[in-house]
Formats: sequence, structure tokens, C-alpha cells
Amino acid sequence: MRILFAVLLALVCVPMWNGVPRLPLLGDRAVVHAERVALREGHPEVTRIGQLEWLGGVALTSPDPAFGGFSAMHVAGDRFTLLSDGGNVVRFRMGRDWRITEPHFTNLPDGPGAGWEKLDRDSESLAVDPATGDHWVGFENSNEIWRYDAEFTRALGHVAPPAMHDWPDNGGAESLVRLPSGGIIAISETARWPKTRNRVAIRFDGDPIAAPRRGFRFGLVVPPGFSPSDATLLPDGRLLVLLRRFALPYTFTVKLLLVDSRRIAPGAIVGGTEIATFAPPYIHDNFEAVAATREGSDTIIWIASDDNQSILQRSLLLKFRLIEPAPPGGTGNRRITPTR
Repeated sequence: MRILFAVLLALVCVPMWNGVPRLPLLGDRAVVHAERVALREGHPEVTRIGQLEWLGGVALTSPDPAFGGFSAMHVAGDRFTLLSDGGNVVRFRMGRDWRITEPHFTNLPDGPGAGWEKLDRDSESLAVDPATGDHWVGFENSNEIWRYDAEFTRALGHVAPPAMHDWPDNGGAESLVRLPSGGIIAISETARWPKTRNRVAIRFDGDPIAAPRRGFRFGLVVPPGFSPSDATLLPDGRLLVLLRRFALPYTFTVKLLLVDSRRIAPGAIVGGTEIATFAPPYIHDNFEAVAATREGSDTIIWIASDDNQSILQRSLLLKFRLIEPAPPGGTGNRRITPTR
């Protein structure tokens, strides 16, 4: 009788269980280790890839089995926020000594679906309001955007924008970028501009939660075989897009595309300049997250990888300095007025 009562109690307390394993959630004990990696293994003298100067990197590990799968990130000074594609959030501080301090684990408090399966928390993109610290998160499969408070303790609202309704279930809002104007750019991983291989993007005029119909669509030109996996805004207003391609036997090639955001307009097809390609013999993996910061006069680019919870991959966090080409007849960094 006690066994029957326990089974009935479990069925009541675990709604919507259908035999699918529970989505792995991070525990309360936050432990993160960092091990230094090289831009090119065995060649410490190699410190440049394309227009990027190598400043170092680490492979992140944790004894927590839910750790990894990072698909988006935010960096502010020495504070890092990594969001997994299963609704897990890892936060820590890391200085120039590459030591991890103040690690903190949490999980998204709400989202599409019941939160039992990975499909319910397929969180692929992240944008942050610098004034309030609120977070926007883009979800694939449901094609929704959710807003959370600064500490990920509660959801503040959500929307399924009509313009994203027909985006592929596994190719939705892979990238979210917040503009200085308060608007947000969402880029689909696989939704194509009509009759082209270019990807569909939306520029929302403001918070898409409040006004999901205010804005316009534009197209992003991508190289053959590549799809956008994340994007960020540089301090000078340009858009940096991370592009990824997978090929057998289990090899990822990643490109960085620099886009003049002033060209973004209703119905425009916007291209950019490829500034770096990550492929053997250089370090490479399933890079899905990119962020940009400023250190003095330098533009710093951070890139992180999604290990897919696989022993064949790693959770990498890499740091670079953007090298600007010298203008004709002079030197120095090129500046573009930030988007308004």
C-alpha cells in the first residue's frame, strides 16, 4: 500500500511526465575550473588569426553533470554570464590571471512549456539591458522571446512575435542583440530570405515584449554552408556575427563577420566582411556565443563554445583583441558612430 501511495504521489507532484528524462538542471554547489588553452596547440608563437590578436583562453569544466552547452553569453568587465541551451545559467568573475572566482549557478525560473524537456528550455540567445540588468532570452522550437530580471529570479514577460512564427523549430532566434536605442535585433539560424540562402533577421524598434509588431525584417548574407550562431554589438556600433558550419567527421568551422549596422534597413540585404576563420590547425569547436567589451582603446572579443554535453567537445572561453586595418595614409582604429 505504501508503494502504491508513493507512486500516486510522484504522479501528482510531477505533472506532464511522459517517460522522457528530466532536463538536466544545475545544482546549488557552483564549482568551475579553468585550464589554459592555446590558439594553435604546440605553437605558442602563433598569436594572430585573421584580424584577431590572441590574448588567451581557457577550457571550462565542472563536476556538475549539467554544466556546459553554452549558447549565449554576456560580459561586463570581469563578470561573465553564460547561458546554456537547456536553460542553465553560469555566472562568475575572471580577471587577467584567468582564475575563476565567485561562481554561481541558477536555472531559468520560467519559460516555454513545462520545463521538463529540453524543448521547453531551448534557450539559444541572450541580450542585456545595461541600465536595469534585465535579460532577454530567445528560444528555439517555440520561437519566443522572454524577459527576466537581473538575477534570473522571475520572468517579466514573454511574446511569440508574429514575424518569427514561421521560423524553423530548430532554427529560430539563435542571436539577440540589444541596440543603444533600446531596440533588439533577432537573427534566425536557418530561416531563409525568399529565393536566397541569406538568413532572415528582425529589427524590433523597442522591447519586443511590449511591441512585437514594431520593426522590420532584413536579410543577412552568409557564406555557403554557414549559419549564424550568435551576434554582438561592438562598442563603435558595428555588428559582429558568429557563423558556424559542421562537417563530418565531427569538425566545426567558424567565421566572424563584421557588418556595418548603418546599412540595416527595411527589406535590405546586408553583407559584411569576414575577419577570422577558426578551423584546423587553429583551435576550433562548436562556437555559439560571442560578446564584445572595451579595455582602454582596445575592442575585446570573447567567444565561447557549446560542448553539446559530449566528451568529444569542450566548453571553451577565448579572448581576442580586434585588429583594425590602418586607414590609407594613417594609423589608428576606425570609428563608426553608434547606432541610434
